[in-house]
Amino acid sequence: MGIDEIKTVLVVENNPADARLAQEAFSDFDDVKLHLSRDGEDALDFLDKEGAYADAPRPDLVLLDDTQSKVDGNTILVHIKTDTDLKAIPTVVLTSSSSDADRENAMRHGANAFFTKPIFYAPFEFLIRCIFKFWLAKISRAKP
Repeated sequence: MGIDEIKTVLVVENNPADARLAQEAFSDFDDVKLHLSRDGEDALDFLDKEGAYADAPRPDLVLLDDTQSKVDGNTILVHIKTDTDLKAIPTVVLTSSSSDADRENAMRHGANAFFTKPIFYAPFEFLIRCIFKFWLAKISRAKP
């Protein structure tokens, strides 16, 4: 993936305020196509290219809040990490939880990283930018 190519990021976030923060954090990246799923069922449809998402692009990165409605975040994580076509997608759990048990559970289910969401915009935006730059740079180097 060249530096000038559009990257696809799927944000799975059911909290409207946090979804808005993520959209704002990515708004300065011209090379990012952001897709927002507001519940777990919608995220699975996007990932599996079902229904309205038949032509959805494969995400280059998934930011996943582990507390989702309809289908929980761990189910989504397991789905991604056990599906042959999806398992290589870096999946970062970005949650309000700071519980060691939640962190261990996410890592056990295949999360590439686990971060607790900062409550203020500036640190939240900084974290999003760091995650994006780290994982997308890593992906760009890994592809021919």
